[in-house]
Parts: sequence; C-alpha cells; structure tokens
Amino acid sequence: MPLILRSIRRSTQFLASIAGSTLITLASNASAESLTDPAPVSGWIVTVRANAGYAANYDGSKGVSPYALPGLGMRRPDTPVSFSAPDESPGFALYDNGFFKAGLTGRLRTPRSSATYTELRGIHDIDWTIEAGGFAEFWTFDKLRARVELRRAFLGMNGDVADFYLDWVEKHGAWTFSLGPRLTLADQPYMNKLFGLTPFEALLNGVVTPFNPSAGAKSVGLTGSITYKWSESWSTSVYGKYYHLVGEAATSPIPTKLGSANQFTCGLSIAYSFNWSGF
Repeated sequence: MPLILRSIRRSTQFLASIAGSTLITLASNASAESLTDPAPVSGWIVTVRANAGYAANYDGSKGVSPYALPGLGMRRPDTPVSFSAPDESPGFALYDNGFFKAGLTGRLRTPRSSATYTELRGIHDIDWTIEAGGFAEFWTFDKLRARVELRRAFLGMNGDVADFYLDWVEKHGAWTFSLGPRLTLADQPYMNKLFGLTPFEALLNGVVTPFNPSAGAKSVGLTGSITYKWSESWSTSVYGKYYHLVGEAATSPIPTKLGSANQFTCGLSIAYSFNWSGF
C-alpha cells in the first residue's frame, strides 16, 4: 500500500506540474473577453478540466486505484459547443461544421511497474506513454454521435490503437445525459507491450506462461455520464465506464492468472472554459 500511495503521489505531482504550467501560460495570454460577449470571433475557447476518480491499476488488473488527471480542449469561438464524452482523448478540431468534426487528439497513459504491483514480479514495466493522433466524429438525429480516434504510442510504448465511440446524448436544460458502447482495436506491438510475456518473464514470475498476442480487438465496453452546466464557463460531470477485455487480450495470462478481464472506472470532472486570444 505505501508503494501504491507513493506512486499515486508521484503521478499526481507530475500531472499537476503539467496542468499548472499550461494554466500559467494560458492565463498570461488570456483575453479579457468573456464567453458571454456578443461575438468573440478571434482566438480560441479553451476548456481546462480536472478529472479524479477510481480506475483499474493497469489493463487486466483486478484492483483499482485513485487517479487525478488534467484535461485540455480547444475550439474556435465561431464553432458550436459540442458534446464531449468523459473517456475520449483531449484534442482540438481543425474542422467543425456542427455535424462533422475532425482534428488532432492525444492522451497520456500512466505507467505500470512490477515494483508497485507485486503480482507483476519479473514482468516488464511500462513507462509514461504519450499517444498522439487524430479523430473524426459525426452526428445524426442531433442526438447520436459516432467518433473514431487513431493514435500512435511513443516513449513508454509503441504501436497503434483505435478507439470507437457511439453515444446517445440527451439535453434537458442545464443537464446533459449520455450513454454508449465502446470498442478498442490495437496492433501487435501495442498488444504485446500490454499483454505479452517472454519465456524469461514467465520463469521469473512463476505463475504465468509465455504469451505473444497478435493484433485485433482489445476491449468492448459501455460509458455513461451526467453533466450539469452551472454557467457559460463552469460545468461538472460524473461518469462511469465498464469494459471487458476480448480476443487475445482476454486470454493473456495477465488477466486470466493475475487479474481480471473486467475493468471499471468511475469519476468526477470539473471544467472551466474561457476565451483566449492566442500566442
């Protein structure tokens, strides 16, 4: 437990420093324009998020730990405010006409360490990983959103991953409700880093057997959220996500011998939006 708490503190401090630096930079360049001004047509609308909750320790873990992560989104002032699911990657649109949107996206994947999770003794660690790429999303019936993200992993991991989102969105006054399924696909290097085991690692661990997964489906799941908009600038969301490892991810000894194929996340998000004139 002390090791887990120290790891969480280090992770939170690292992420807080990133968020703090970002906020300081944005604040120093922020425009005096309010979101309620009649026509802010220059710069960006920046949304800064603070997310906290409980999530699986790592893919395939049977335990959960608290987490705290920053989030950042950007859009042009002349583009409409659009729905954002709590489990999608932060990013900003290069094109948005209200029905179709596409742009850049990225996320930070937290590390996995055998020193922190003793059941992983002898198994390779995974360092902090940046996943960067692009996204596209479509709206139909004004309530059904389909989104796809294609990202490539750098630093701690390598490989490509694709996330597919489908959300039914209901808005009632200041309240927004959403619910929808999820699907994740990954290539062989990505799957191997998360779920692969060499013969030497299996020997050191003593519980697992060697495993070399191939590319394919990684997980399917369901995400729901409730958001309340306090003002043009402030909103709060609560959310929950369940996903189940499938295919070779589910047959890896990591979830079958050491953890679980069932993964849960619940959390709270606070968002603040403001108009920023840019650099």
